[in-house]
Parts: sequence; structure tokens; C-alpha cells
Amino acid sequence: MSELVLRDAPPPVATIGRPETYLNDGQTIRSWLFTTDHKRIGVLYLISITFFFIIGAIAAGLIRLALVVPDGSILTNDIYNKLFTLHGVIMVWFFLVPSIPNVLGNFLLPIMIGAKDVAFPRLNLLSWYIFMGAAVFELFVLIAGGVDTGWTFYTPLSTIYSNSWVIPAVLGVIVVGFSSILTGVNFITTVHTMRAPGMTWFRMPLFVWSMYATSLILVLATPVLTMAMVLLFYERAFGIGVFDPGAGGDPVMFQHLFWFYSHPVVYVMVLPGMGVMSELVTAFAYKRVFGYTFIAYSSMAIAAIGFFVWGHHMFFNGISEYSGMSFSLLSFAVAVPSAIKVYNWAATIHKGEIRLATPMLYAMGWIALFVVGGITGLFLASLGIDAHVHDTYFVVAHFHYIMVGATVLAFLGGIHYWWPKITGKMYPEFWGRVSALFMFVGFNMTFAPQFVLGYLGMPRRYHTYPPQFQFLNILSSAGATVLAAAYLFPLAYLLWSIRYGRDAPPNPWDARGLEWTIPSPPPPHNFEEVPVVDFEPYDYPNRIPEA
Repeated sequence: MSELVLRDAPPPVATIGRPETYLNDGQTIRSWLFTTDHKRIGVLYLISITFFFIIGAIAAGLIRLALVVPDGSILTNDIYNKLFTLHGVIMVWFFLVPSIPNVLGNFLLPIMIGAKDVAFPRLNLLSWYIFMGAAVFELFVLIAGGVDTGWTFYTPLSTIYSNSWVIPAVLGVIVVGFSSILTGVNFITTVHTMRAPGMTWFRMPLFVWSMYATSLILVLATPVLTMAMVLLFYERAFGIGVFDPGAGGDPVMFQHLFWFYSHPVVYVMVLPGMGVMSELVTAFAYKRVFGYTFIAYSSMAIAAIGFFVWGHHMFFNGISEYSGMSFSLLSFAVAVPSAIKVYNWAATIHKGEIRLATPMLYAMGWIALFVVGGITGLFLASLGIDAHVHDTYFVVAHFHYIMVGATVLAFLGGIHYWWPKITGKMYPEFWGRVSALFMFVGFNMTFAPQFVLGYLGMPRRYHTYPPQFQFLNILSSAGATVLAAAYLFPLAYLLWSIRYGRDAPPNPWDARGLEWTIPSPPPPHNFEEVPVVDFEPYDYPNRIPEA
């Protein structure tokens, strides 16, 4: 393995030098709030989701603090329930879902396909305003009034028994869904209509493939969640018997509607991370990606099969045993394209000249966490095992390995990889490596004990538990402290780098792709001339270049 060597790439093909960029082209707040530049909108999303991530992480820290003692003496039942609802709602809909698509996707997708912007720039800005309006409203509801149903809003708790602010919370989720739909429509149209000359489907970067598959899920699945939440709103507000069994409704129907959206949305969080991994692995192995076509098709396969596995959340909630066996089989099937990706990344790394830069450390940690999350997902897809660990902390651990481990590490790996392109500045490599190490150790310390807790029978959502589980809960809470430090490191040194970091060359990693052929940061319209793509993706020489 070679040490990381930063080097200037050859002169960029589209523009040379450091012209006016999207960062210094009008520095007034008004110019940012009314921008239609996809890069600035990506930065606006980055600032927004970072804020909401901090709120969700604080709630998670308080939850772990409460679980240090088994008697529930730190928080009351009501406050605990409202805290884990706040944590879940904020993290799922206001961080995990928009993190990679709305930040990295907005910034990079047009540049990667040789376009000057997305297809609908004003619609892109509108999606951010819808997101911010829904997010601020939801945060007010969750803090000022509170909701005690959990992020799933299961009926009949949410429609009959809860005395919390369910109606406004549901409205916030309904509104933020429109932001996702607009983003998905914009990306699909951009990929279909704005690729540069020569940018065929199988010359597109794998990150673009993952964003395209993600956008299809957003457009097709989000309306189902909207319908479910509208029905919940009508029942809660007007007493219409949609889900209330006492009024002829069916509470299980809500779960069908909710999980028809919410399991595909798992891949809204994971697929973009897979796209990031494909970029990082090939760049830092300095080797052509193995099985490009298989990785591209596997993204589409995950998006398609993901719509048929929602029932594995409901094995013991009223569906028939034949439905359960069918959903179990389909859940195993959706693991196949994911396994193809992991195999191809491993084959790409094999015999590559690996450079252990910060993005590559995040990538390697991501692969490890994703494999653990994927394998434990197969456990939960098996009816016999799920009967034992259903609604326990085993499910919590699995969920976080996939959602938080895979999504957050991919997001941070991508941010570190493209940070020089976004800001034109280099961050301190030493602290980047430290943060990646702390992240991996802290995450496993936090969530690996929860697999054991769940297997031993500790149910989720409770903040009182038998004393014999206290040690594992203390270990998990200690890991959360390490994880919190790992989150703070990048926030500190990335902000520091904006002012004090050294200037980044156009291509500090000697990577391939159109985004590395323009200055760092990019000019307002990306390319002075429309680029012509006459090369294959990831055209690495399969050897480490000379320093």
C-alpha cells in the first residue's frame, strides 16, 4: 500500500485557471436565498441537514443517557417516548433521506454528466424551501408539543389513544414528501435529457446510476406515504373509520401502506451510499471498477425488488403464513444485487494500489458495517429467527447498521472526497483519518451490544429493563460518547479548512470523471464549453502513478 500522494492533475479540459466561482459570484445572502445554481442549493441542503442532524443526535444522546440506569429514573415515560419520536422523525425524514441525494446529488449529478445545471433549476430551489418549511414546522411541533407515537405513527395509537400533537406532526411529514418528489422528478429528467455528447448510459458514473435509481423510488413510493398520512389525518381529525377497528377500519392496512413506502425508502438511504462507495473504491485503489455493468444493473434491481419486500416488517402483525413465506423469499432475493456490489468492490480493491486517505477509510468502514447490517437483515427475513427477536433491540441494531452506519459513513466519505471540489480547500488529512477511526470504533461500541441485548430479549422502545442488561446498555452509551466525538471532529476541521486550508488543485486525488476536469470550486455554470465524452468511465491505468 502506498502513502497518499496529492498531486496536480493535467490541465482541465473545460476551463483553465481559477475563474469566478459559485462561491464568490455574489456573496450577499439574497443571492443565496434566490439562487438557482444547483451547487449552491446543494450547499444550502448541506447546512440545513447538518443542523437537523445535530438536533437528532442530541435526542439520541439523551436516550442513551436514560438507558444507563435500568429503573427509568432519569426521564419520565412521556418524555422518553417524545424523545425517541423526535429522534426518529428528524433523522429519517430530515437527515437520512435527503443527505446524499439532496447534498451530493444536487452538487455533483449535473457536473458528472456534463450539464450546466439540473433540468428544472427553479423547481430545485422550491424543493429546498418546501424542505425547510416542513422541517422548521416539524421541529417546532416535536419540541413544543411533542409526539409519543414513534416515527412510524402506528395506528390505533396515533389515531385514538395518543394525546400528543399527532395531527401537526403528520402534516409536516406530508409536506416534506413533496420536496422528495420534486427532487426525484428533477434528477430523472436531468439524466434523460441533459447528458453531454458522448455520455451514453454506460458511460455514466455509478454515482449517477445510484441517484437515478433512488429518484425512481422517491417518485413512486413517496405518494403512498402521503396517502397513508392523509388518511391518518382524516381519521384523527374527523373520526373517519379508516384504520379504527371499532369503526370498521383495519389498523394493519396502515402498516401495509406505511411499509410499502418505508422499506423502499431504506434504499433511498442506502443506494446513494452505494454510489459513493463505487466512486471512492475505484479512485483510491487506482484501478478500474470491476464489473461496471453489473453494479449499474444491480442498482436498478435493488430499486425494483425493494417494492416487494415490505411485508417482512409484518410477519407477526396479522398477515398469513403464506404471505410471510413469500415476503421472506423476496427479502432474500433483494440481498443478491447488494451482494453483487460488495463482491465487485472487493474485486476492485484486490491487487489495487490502495491509498489510505480519509475517504478510503470511510469506504472500508462502510463496507464492513453494511455487510453486518445486510447479514443481520437476512436473520430478520427468516420467520423462525424473527419470531424470537421481533420488536427487540436486535432490530434496532440492524436498522442502525444499515441506516446510520451505511448512510452516515457514505455521506462523510463522499463529503471528504468531494470537499476540495466543493470548497476549493484541502482539510487536514491527519484529523480526517482520526475521525474515520473514531467513527468506526464508536459505532460498533454503540450498536454491537444491542444485537446481544435483543437476542437476550430486551424489547425496544422501553426505558426500563431488567438489571442484568445494564452492563450492555452502559457499554452502548459509552460507545455513543465516542461516536459523538467522531461526529464533532469533521464539523470542526472542515469548517476550519474553509478559512485556513490550503488551496485545492482541480484534481487532488488524480481521479477520473468530468467533475475533476474543472476548477475547484467549479465556476457558476460548470463548463465554459459543453464537454464531449469520448472515454470510458473509470479509465484508470490499474497502477499507481508516479509522485
